[in-house]
Amino acid sequence: MKKFLDENFLLNNKTAELLYHQYAKDMPVIDYHCHLPPDQIASDKNFENLTQVWLYGDHYKWRAMRANGIPEEYITGNKSDWEKFEKWAETVPYTLRNPLYHWTHLELQRYFDIHEILSPATARKIYDDCTAKLQTPQYSVRNLLRRMKVVTVVTTDDPIDDLADHKQIKADGFEIEVLPAFRPDKAMNADDLPALVDYIKKLQTISSIPITDFNSYLKALKERHDYFAVNGCSLSDHGQEQIYAADYSVEEIEDIFEFILEGKILTAPEILKFKSAMLYHFAIWDHEKGWVQQYHLGALRNNNSRQLSILGPDTGWDSIGDFQQGPALSRFLNRLDEDNKLAKTIIYNLNPSDNELMATMIGNFNDGTIAGKIQFGSGWWFLDQKDGMIRQLNALSNMGLLSRFVGMLTDSRSFLSYPRHEYFRRLLCNLLAEDIENGELPDDIEWVGKVLKDICYYNAKNYFGF
Repeated sequence: MKKFLDENFLLNNKTAELLYHQYAKDMPVIDYHCHLPPDQIASDKNFENLTQVWLYGDHYKWRAMRANGIPEEYITGNKSDWEKFEKWAETVPYTLRNPLYHWTHLELQRYFDIHEILSPATARKIYDDCTAKLQTPQYSVRNLLRRMKVVTVVTTDDPIDDLADHKQIKADGFEIEVLPAFRPDKAMNADDLPALVDYIKKLQTISSIPITDFNSYLKALKERHDYFAVNGCSLSDHGQEQIYAADYSVEEIEDIFEFILEGKILTAPEILKFKSAMLYHFAIWDHEKGWVQQYHLGALRNNNSRQLSILGPDTGWDSIGDFQQGPALSRFLNRLDEDNKLAKTIIYNLNPSDNELMATMIGNFNDGTIAGKIQFGSGWWFLDQKDGMIRQLNALSNMGLLSRFVGMLTDSRSFLSYPRHEYFRRLLCNLLAEDIENGELPDDIEWVGKVLKDICYYNAKNYFGF
């Protein structure tokens, strides 16, 4: 029987062990999509305790605690940090077979060299030991990144952000590249008209462009797109249920935007047309600058209206959606490709039933100009776990080129999340090793090792130009 979380965790044969330890383990990390707060990197923050770095903002853990019957006051409420951690420690033993069980103990091992199992019996000692370390300079957020061999971090930033924190990080000469990504979801969210009107006012202020019609709105957003580019941005990102690709005329969008400024209620078709127009314009700008555009598709958000009204969005009330993804995605990519204005694109899928759809869709628009130009992104959100990652890898392998895959990212708000790269690498090594052991791949360790290094690091480095 194998020991839990030993050096050969998830590696089920000698070939897997060789591939991981010799080729994958020590590769640098490019985290090309995450939600790390850049202000905490700029200030090189030290967290006061383990709860603050581990539980604040982590709705994965919050959902598990709620499922375990923990009252909200111990999750997002006003209980002390120790009391919240105590309830998390009470929950962990019940997370067996949930990826949180693996992630929790990987993070304790990799960052703090703690090999005990977290439980009520070990909670106090683990909390005190980790908290003591977190208050030392060696555990500032920059050193947490260094500890995990991170070389590039791409955060997720709204167009109206002034990017002051990114400028400070660069001015400090921090050797890890920390870059912004342009995420304009709020600029196209016509579902919430008051919020969109308020956003337009903020955009007008920061851009110093009077926004009186659709053309001036585009001009102000384009100025922010240019500003991001000047400050090192080369990626955009969108998080939406599905691609919006309705037909529309210029006149229709101009009229719809006038309705928005006037505060008129939009019809569902008008909302769809507006979103479609905005998404298209963002994609055109991305192509002009040679950026990579990312689309995170398939989340059904804010399902619990009662809790949403109390706690707000991004607090753990989202799920996988069952949207029809194919037709609109095809229309959108094809419209851009027809005019030869399709940028490098990564499509992330949240519903595993759509994996094969996504894996074949990317092949429709890989035109030979760039290796892996259109990517099927790694298992995302609810799918960045063992089964979800393997299913994504298998779909991509069967219907595309796994060898050209840009690999893993954290998609996380936590500075302790980087063992997810290790998790992915172990699963990838084991998958390839099983094929070698079964005679489905040749026993060419050097070539398979090269492909592993490419997926872990070099493909992303070359694709993004970092």
